[in-house]
Amino acid sequence: MKKVYRHSERIFEKVTNVATAILGNSVTFIIALLTVVFWLTSKRFFEQDPHECIRDVIHGVTFISLFIIQKSFNHFSAALHLKINELVLSHESANNTVITVEGKTEHEITQLTKEYAELAEEPKVKKE
Repeated sequence: MKKVYRHSERIFEKVTNVATAILGNSVTFIIALLTVVFWLTSKRFFEQDPHECIRDVIHGVTFISLFIIQKSFNHFSAALHLKINELVLSHESANNTVITVEGKTEHEITQLTKEYAELAEEPKVKKE
């Protein structure tokens, strides 16, 4: 049962990575924007009640916001990872295996978190 769970987790992580890359892509944003513009300029839109028009505009803006937020988060996340990687690499005693932690599964990250929690609880030996 554990194998099935881990296998399904790996598949889900791959799907979410692909979805994140697609949703944060500029081309996807342009397609979504064109879709919303086409939708809002359709003949049916102008024949609606004003309340329905406002509702449709709000839905369109919300839909477009999804792509903007995802693009912003992808940019922020990549910059943050780069900064942290630089800090880890610049410190001699740091464990450089955490540099590629973004590519690990959730289970592997949980195991690493437990290892680091244990390391943090160990008393530090002072050099004299």
